Amino acid sequence: MLLGAIEAGGTKMVCAIGNENGEISEQTSIPTETPELTIPKMISFFQGKGIEALGIGCFGPIDVNRNSDTYGYITTTPKPGWKNFDMVGTFKREFNVPVGFDTDVNGSVLGEYTWGIGKGLNSCIYITIGTGIGVGIIADGKLLHGMLHPEGGHILLHKLPEDDYKGFCPFHENCFEGLAAGPAIEGRWGKKAVELADNSEVWEMEAEYIAQALVNYTCILSPQRIILGGGVMHQKQLLPMIRSRFEKLLNGYLKTKELEDLNSFIVLQSLEDKQGIMGALRLGMMELDNSCHSAKA
Repeated sequence: MLLGAIEAGGTKMVCAIGNENGEISEQTSIPTETPELTIPKMISFFQGKGIEALGIGCFGPIDVNRNSDTYGYITTTPKPGWKNFDMVGTFKREFNVPVGFDTDVNGSVLGEYTWGIGKGLNSCIYITIGTGIGVGIIADGKLLHGMLHPEGGHILLHKLPEDDYKGFCPFHENCFEGLAAGPAIEGRWGKKAVELADNSEVWEMEAEYIAQALVNYTCILSPQRIILGGGVMHQKQLLPMIRSRFEKLLNGYLKTKELEDLNSFIVLQSLEDKQGIMGALRLGMMELDNSCHSAKA
């Protein structure tokens, strides 16, 4: 089975051809400019490949409500040219195949749940900590949606007294993304994260904010595993610091077999940063299955 996959990001569009086993045979990366410049290049990549379905994991906010008139649209993004852009309709009209659609981080958690370190679990969450912060959630074996989709990067945290950085989020001074994403590290310390690897003060503060968020997610979503990815998590010293601070903040309140071993509960992504594009393959396959079932019904 030939499937198309798109990991649509604010910086680049990763397009790939793969199969139902998550195996990628061809892949390219296209800079995210305006739709007029970017979409034709994406369409060109898939033309003549014979894909049977396409999956799109997309930056947002997006409309994932199938009963909505704007289902499949990127909605209120500040990315120039992409506000109210019909992603699903554009590719469905071009290729006339089923098009699966979800957030980029839901695509990532789906990749890990299907083929990675989330496989065999009933619930897990994936958090990307990079240019922004996003959270993808599997609950009871299904991707979690609601009135929109999870916006876990914007939960509000307790700001440390010694932290005088205002936060870079234009909506909240103390949200997770505004205090802990890559731009926050650079804005607070005046250097990019990669240049601050040996500064323990940087990573103690970062670990505190990430651990606060993980305690909140754990108490609300009750996941069996938390998976961390994104550029900030490439700092190898950070993960053990997060686990240590998480344990102190949770303070023994919850007692489960998962929480007895934080080395297995809070983990790094396992698919060599391919979880997003592999999850998009799975979105395409799921949409194809849904179309086949609907046709039979």
